Amino acid sequence: MKTKTKKPWATDKAMAQIYEQHLWGGKDVDFYSGSGSHESYLVEPYKNVVKEFLQSFDNKPTVCDLGCGDFNIGKQLVPFAEYYIALDIVPKLIERNQQFFKADNLEFQCLDIAKDDLPKADIVILRQVLQHLSNKEISEILPKLKHYKYIIFTEHIPEGDFTPNIDIISGQGIRLKKISGVSILDAPFYFKAKRFEEILRIPNKEFGGVLVSWVVEV
Repeated sequence: MKTKTKKPWATDKAMAQIYEQHLWGGKDVDFYSGSGSHESYLVEPYKNVVKEFLQSFDNKPTVCDLGCGDFNIGKQLVPFAEYYIALDIVPKLIERNQQFFKADNLEFQCLDIAKDDLPKADIVILRQVLQHLSNKEISEILPKLKHYKYIIFTEHIPEGDFTPNIDIISGQGIRLKKISGVSILDAPFYFKAKRFEEILRIPNKEFGGVLVSWVVEV
């Protein structure tokens, strides 16, 4: 007799469950994207380096935020973009963001970034998103990023040496418990870029490991 294995939830359902059951915390609020989007020691340095990068251009760039979450960080970056498009896979989250955050240069869209076409922009922000996705989904996303000039890319990875890109099922967890993390430069992705520059590294006091941000010039 064959043993039936439980099919993993589709990513949209898995992410919706995370918010509905407050698996990332924030039981007193409707939507909460985790401490990585709210702890000031993680948010403030990140906001400052991204703001500085956006201001380094002669003209304000257009920005596409892939996996905007509860928008606690994105709302602080909107003033430095000519136009800011914020995407997430959870419909109710996008509806909530549209009610709470309004600006002439701000637009929210509900998309699955692995399956759907992505909006045009100069810069794409991808902050702590790939770490929650399977290698298959990451492989579907990365070719789409070739259409942008720059990627501001952040991942939660182990401190010191680790085995990159151990596969996981898309959902709440990340690769940290497997002593692994996402590295788009390594197998099986081998992402090619003109420049890959680390701009920020912050130890995570709650979960261990480090949050590392890079600017990738495509």
